[in-house]
Amino acid sequence: MTPFTDSADVSHFINGQASKGAGTRRQDVYNPALGSVARQVVLAETADVDAAVASAEQAFPAWADTPPLRRARILFKFLELMNQHRDALAAIITAEHGKVFSDAQGEVSRGIDVIEFACGIPQLLKGDFTEQVSHGIDNWSLRQPLGVVAGVTPFNFPCMVPCWMFPVAIAAGNCFVLKPSERDPSAALYMAQLLKQAGLPDGVFNVVQGDKVAVDALLAHPGVKAVSFVGSTPIAHYIYQQGAHFGKRVQALGGAKNHLVVMPDADLDQVVDALTGAAYGSAGERCMAISVAVLVGDVADKIMPRLAQRAKDLIIKNGMEADAEMGPVISRQALERIEGYIALGVQEGAELVVDGRGIKVPGHENGFFTGGTLFDHVTPQMRIYKEEIFGPVLACIRVNDFATAVDLINSHEFGNGVSCYTRDGHIAREFGRRIQVGMVGINVPIPVPMAWHGFGGWNKSLFGDTHAYGEEGVRFYTKQKSIMQRWPESTAKGAEFAMPTHK
Repeated sequence: MTPFTDSADVSHFINGQASKGAGTRRQDVYNPALGSVARQVVLAETADVDAAVASAEQAFPAWADTPPLRRARILFKFLELMNQHRDALAAIITAEHGKVFSDAQGEVSRGIDVIEFACGIPQLLKGDFTEQVSHGIDNWSLRQPLGVVAGVTPFNFPCMVPCWMFPVAIAAGNCFVLKPSERDPSAALYMAQLLKQAGLPDGVFNVVQGDKVAVDALLAHPGVKAVSFVGSTPIAHYIYQQGAHFGKRVQALGGAKNHLVVMPDADLDQVVDALTGAAYGSAGERCMAISVAVLVGDVADKIMPRLAQRAKDLIIKNGMEADAEMGPVISRQALERIEGYIALGVQEGAELVVDGRGIKVPGHENGFFTGGTLFDHVTPQMRIYKEEIFGPVLACIRVNDFATAVDLINSHEFGNGVSCYTRDGHIAREFGRRIQVGMVGINVPIPVPMAWHGFGGWNKSLFGDTHAYGEEGVRFYTKQKSIMQRWPESTAKGAEFAMPTHK
């Protein structure tokens, strides 16, 4: 099964079928490795969003009334299909995003993890019960779905990030409208087809392709009760504010500047491996990529030559080639932005140890390729330290001691992910306790929580009060109801004018 041919438009998916929509606008979808247009995606108008929400609203009463176990059984079938089509989905991701095929496979696997978690929804929706809270009165709580909810997802994980949202939402009894990135839109359409094949009723899951027009329409639509977003901090802040303005529940995950602290006692072989993969994997287009190495004490002089060699030796190719370690970035605009930051770093006085600009891949000369870049002697005042570059650029900053490293990280406006490499248990414990960042790794370079824990940063990396997926995801997509009950036989005669209390 494939949702497109090389020449076909990528469409919406509304009420269980593909739809070209009401508008005439189109946007090119590129093959980043070739730098050429592969197909076009239709861009939604407000009428398309209205149609998707109307479809979801119509489907909601029956879906919310479906027993959780039956909803879970459909998700189990979807899980089976996702496993069967894992490589096909990964190939779509590589073709439109550019990341290497093994990385795309890993993305699909992490999305599947959340689907597996959502299959346990009968247990996750269990409420609490207290017998005899007062004489003849029982009290219990339960969680019920919100209604129609929406997700707006980024280009860097076109499968995994949507899977952070819609499996939990629909398992909990909601209907979902997904607005994926218009730069790599086909994975969402593919998953929509698999959901339909799994037996999901029409209207429960819809895909609206598009740009800001679609996002604004979802935010303003009175039928949408909650919006979940992952992307850059400026857009996350905008969505949070607009969602609040329109009275919606909002969960908006923003940008990052993730640090990895290297202590003098760390295993430097492991550190070099960790930094190479975490900084240059997926061409640095991960919100959990390590973009700053904090080198403590005399570590810098020992590790810099080795990091430089690994950056120079990166195997940069079309992501479908088996030995590729890094593919292209998503677009020419992204390439220009990344290489602009490299030039800025030189202007700011950082030492450019390895310059990734200008790389050409044989047979893919027009592709959006840049090499791994390594800076040393970066300072906290530099923009290449303060701002999210979202590309394969590693900035190394030198500090004298552990306390300075912690203060440096805690002073940054972002607080998404962080890591510390050490053999010292006391340092590891203090790092975990004192660091003001939402996701922490100890000798783990990219500490993305597993499906049953939950993903989210602190500070300007998260707007809203709940993290994605895990039990917090279930709470985000449901509302609590508390019920107190007694029967006539245990009800005393006469009006009660005092505040009811436990008796």
